[in-house]
Amino acid sequence: MSKLLQLHDFGALNAASFDELRSGVSGCSSKGGAGKTSCGSAAGPSDLPPDVWEKVKNHPCYSEQAHHHFARMHVAVAPACNIQCNYCNRKYDCANESRPGVVSEKLTPEQAARKVVAVASTIPQMTVLGIAGPGDALANPAKTFKTFELVTETAPDIKLCLSTNGLMLPDYVEQIAAMNVDHVTITINMIDPEIGAQIYPWIFYDHRRITGVEASKILSERQLLGLEMLTARGILVKVNSVMIPGINDKHLIEVNKAVKSRGAFLHNIMPLISEAEHGTAFGLSGQRGPTAQELKALQDDCEGEMNMMRHCRQCRADAVGLLGEDRSAEFTTEKVMAMDVEYDLAGRQAYQAKVEAERDAIAVAKQRELAKLADKTATIKIQVAIATKGGGVINEHFGHAHEFQIYEVSTAGAKFVGHRRVDLYCEGGYASDTGIEPILKALNDCTAVLVAKIGLCPKDSLAGAGIEAVETYAFEYIEQSVIAYFKDYLERVDNSEIRHIARGDAAIRQGAFTEA
Repeated sequence: MSKLLQLHDFGALNAASFDELRSGVSGCSSKGGAGKTSCGSAAGPSDLPPDVWEKVKNHPCYSEQAHHHFARMHVAVAPACNIQCNYCNRKYDCANESRPGVVSEKLTPEQAARKVVAVASTIPQMTVLGIAGPGDALANPAKTFKTFELVTETAPDIKLCLSTNGLMLPDYVEQIAAMNVDHVTITINMIDPEIGAQIYPWIFYDHRRITGVEASKILSERQLLGLEMLTARGILVKVNSVMIPGINDKHLIEVNKAVKSRGAFLHNIMPLISEAEHGTAFGLSGQRGPTAQELKALQDDCEGEMNMMRHCRQCRADAVGLLGEDRSAEFTTEKVMAMDVEYDLAGRQAYQAKVEAERDAIAVAKQRELAKLADKTATIKIQVAIATKGGGVINEHFGHAHEFQIYEVSTAGAKFVGHRRVDLYCEGGYASDTGIEPILKALNDCTAVLVAKIGLCPKDSLAGAGIEAVETYAFEYIEQSVIAYFKDYLERVDNSEIRHIARGDAAIRQGAFTEA
């Protein structure tokens, strides 16, 4: 059996916040956080009721802190779907493609349960099992709930999640609650059926295929009813929305208000992935996705209404590992069946205890550094990119990074605002064929990139684009380092050593994504 990995081997998930429970707790309201970002994905134990904190503290999708330390896995047991989205093509399969609806293997519930135990025994930071397709979890209810039943019997400490388009959700809320599924994601892209008709060609409901505005009206009503039913039972709900410029981008502010009013804990606005190579209707029609700053602006606008998730990686339906990585190739059915699986609950608990100590240290370091900014009154805000393998530490070589985490920093502190996927700059010791240009486009809105190490050539290229490459904080905590860099940046501006220049927009990576 593979060895248990240690804390420094893993990265983290930044999770999104949840909530404000419906129990009328002061500070975090029962209606989506009352706009309090302190109760959002960056929330800590002092921000949330104890029962909610227990549900989110090691869930990489619900807690920004957790996403640096804990992993998730998806099992592809739900191939059927009951709606068609113009941004989805479930027939597409590529081992190196990272986006929803893509899988390499479909599993039976029995195969899935064995895979969960194998992964959890090998990767102690894997805390969450999700069923997200490649179709819809509730269009395949027998397979979905059988998988949950088998996993609960063998790995009772694993959190159970499901993702759904919401069409059949009201019919299964009681079963979801009975199986102790504490986390449900609903994809809600509209509350106006006229807009929905531009996103959904058809739904299959009540034994018939329905198209146009009628289809979207039924879908929206069922989604919102299911959301209300879940939150009434204390189940944490994350709402996913795909930002489609020119179709629903402005409308998502109304969606945000609607889901908040119905008790959603978190809203995750994701960029449309629409390359023609994916074979989707939007991809073939030339519908573009948002730029980085368009996405951030919409998220910022909605954050005043409720808690926002910004660390979503739009995972494959069979993803394994930390957010931003996929280790599913290590756990194919053939490999899992050959593994000598021993579920080490004690080892998993010891790992999680170690993470709690590490999180405490990170929080203390951040506050210590933030205190040094107390006398600063600058209105400047900048974005800083981070190369990291996880663990909340700057521990990745620039050339080996397949994504950069983006922080916005001001005198108020550092705030995670997104990530940028990139193809590797360095492959086999040589610069990639595409060179550094795609990375420069991805980081164009950043003032600096903090790395563990970087070569002279890419460092010069970054400097030429106005981006400072910094190795000073190698292997230090991310937020502490971002704040320290910003303090130094302000001092250099004050001393006229450098001039603060507003950055431009940046590109969100589309197309095939090559894993490290």
